[in-house]
Amino acid sequence: MKPWEANIRNVTPYVPGEQPKEADVIKLNTNENPYGPSPAVKKAAQEFDTELLRLYPDPASRVLADALAKRYGLGRDQIFVGVGSDEVLALAFLTFFNSDKPILFPDISYSFYSVWAELYGIPYERPALDRDFRLRKEDYYKENGGVVFPNPNAPTSLALGLSEVEDIIAHNQRSVVIVDEAYIDFGGESALGLLSKYENLLVVQTFSKSRSMAGLRIGYAMGAPALIRALSDVKYSFNSYTMNRTSLVLGAAALEDEAYFQETLGKIRATRERAKERLGALGFVCPEPSANFIFASRPGTDAGALFEALKERNIYVRHFDGPRTKDYLRITVGTDGQMERLFEFLENYL
Repeated sequence: MKPWEANIRNVTPYVPGEQPKEADVIKLNTNENPYGPSPAVKKAAQEFDTELLRLYPDPASRVLADALAKRYGLGRDQIFVGVGSDEVLALAFLTFFNSDKPILFPDISYSFYSVWAELYGIPYERPALDRDFRLRKEDYYKENGGVVFPNPNAPTSLALGLSEVEDIIAHNQRSVVIVDEAYIDFGGESALGLLSKYENLLVVQTFSKSRSMAGLRIGYAMGAPALIRALSDVKYSFNSYTMNRTSLVLGAAALEDEAYFQETLGKIRATRERAKERLGALGFVCPEPSANFIFASRPGTDAGALFEALKERNIYVRHFDGPRTKDYLRITVGTDGQMERLFEFLENYL
């Protein structure tokens, strides 16, 4: 080993879903929205003055933060904007999880949590989901340095009831509780209504899924002004200009079109329910889905082999080869046409 190699930080990185380049791909592996952004976004993109790109963007991201505050009925000082919810969450880990006590998050959950904890040297424990992949709120009553969990959960698609979410927050008022709501628009009940009651609660959401804007990387956090100030201070110490001008303008435009937003959510929910029934008819079992994906297993069928067979036919889903997840595939809900291609393949394969 060369002397300088001893000082390299070694981490086990997060593994993102594949981004295939082939034509005619059915891409059901990264939970993207199959429908395009709102026409209001397209109009704003056409009208955007590219001359402004020579200037740095607003460090406070005010045009988007103000639009979010209006959309959710919050104060401007309760909104934090970042480059996708991944950056928002990473900065939240760096800001709030500095105790020598372990933070808590589920053993089957968003795999970036353990990556950030390892990267920042944060001790952590991962209470196991029960046999039905449900989070047990009692596992979060112990002393800790913070709590984070997705609701609905990924990759299981199960949503925790709001009363259970509140119970976890109520039992952890000495630490910050982060509820990661990347998929909340597709099912479940948001914890936003609890912000006025709990000053230790941070709710994180994203434009990547329900608003069809994964390519612009827009995420945001909502919480008490004290939490937002602390998060902003860390951001300004890391990178003052995190959000580009285009994302700020187009993100604000997306919030103006509530009708289109609700229309596409309705399409995805309807397709999800039909897909769940079709999978059931083919012998698959899955937890009750609340997100824009289904976590499915078929007894007697090798999920890894099925994953590879699907990929050979240019149908991409996700397979997590863990002890409790190796028998499952995570299938993003696409258009009705895309899902029909999937079912045609499964009927022949099985």
